Amino acid sequence: MSIDEGVRAWLRGHGAEQIAHPGGNLYGHLCRVSERLAGLGCGSDVQAAGLTHAVYGTDGFDLALLDRADRAVLRDLVGTDAEKLVYLYGACDRGRSWRELAETGQVFDRFERQVRTLDAAQLRSLVDLSIVNELDVIEHDPAMADRHGAYFRELFASWAALASEQVIRDARRVLRP
Repeated sequence: MSIDEGVRAWLRGHGAEQIAHPGGNLYGHLCRVSERLAGLGCGSDVQAAGLTHAVYGTDGFDLALLDRADRAVLRDLVGTDAEKLVYLYGACDRGRSWRELAETGQVFDRFERQVRTLDAAQLRSLVDLSIVNELDVIEHDPAMADRHGAYFRELFASWAALASEQVIRDARRVLRP
């Protein structure tokens, strides 16, 4: 069994297929995000983080498959760098971080209640994952695009210098007015 297959089995074993999410269920969403990141040329750690990005819950999806106290479990499944990105993604207080992210490089950690300053590589990985996640949700929930399309066009444009070129191109394609 490959690492990816093992992670997918772990997700299914932790009920991800039974959790409703735009496009069907959380498991399908996680798989689509990881596959899209791969198709856009993102690295294996970012792809693994994409496959598990909601494991600790997120600011937009407050249901955890694993308690943050058990981070070693996810590290063993996906590796240290991917797990750190999953934690960062889940910890990110979007309302306090996203709009100023390109200017400050800082994320407010909603779990630890502290500000984290990211380096360029961490920023790129977080931004790529965040964009691809939102694109999948938008494509599977047309009302989301109607309600929030302008916001995401503006936000992702502000992140263009941080993100991978291919991810920004995909965002422009999906979110065109």
